[in-house]
Amino acid sequence: MPNSSQTIMAFDFGTQKMGIAVGQSLIESCNPLPLFAMKDGIPDWSKLLKIVQEWQPNIFLVGLPLNMDDSESELSARARKFARRLRHQTNIQTWMVDERLSTREAREALEHYQAHGQAKRLSADSFAASLLIESWYREEHGIVP
Repeated sequence: MPNSSQTIMAFDFGTQKMGIAVGQSLIESCNPLPLFAMKDGIPDWSKLLKIVQEWQPNIFLVGLPLNMDDSESELSARARKFARRLRHQTNIQTWMVDERLSTREAREALEHYQAHGQAKRLSADSFAASLLIESWYREEHGIVP
């Protein structure tokens, strides 16, 4: 069914914290989730897999932190490693998505939500994960890990 709804879960990877968002492709929604703690770039897999089980996504998007000149950094390599492990742990299709400039956009969106009292446990990282989903809807493709 090509027009079936898909649940998309996106990750704004970080070594100390990770933003997560969930969206529904049929209505092109995206909702940031609370910040997820990381230990030197490694998630608590049991906690992360519980979140995955709760939302039952069909697709994962992982932000790829490229430099402005398209080169990759150590953080890019770590994000790719996280994406590979995520796919291995879940057997869910996983895409890398260029995340350049998403953090600045996310901070602006977060300030708007905070001004309206709607962002208590959220962070710019969670909003950045939401922006990955929004870019997926616009582009309909990603970068294979």
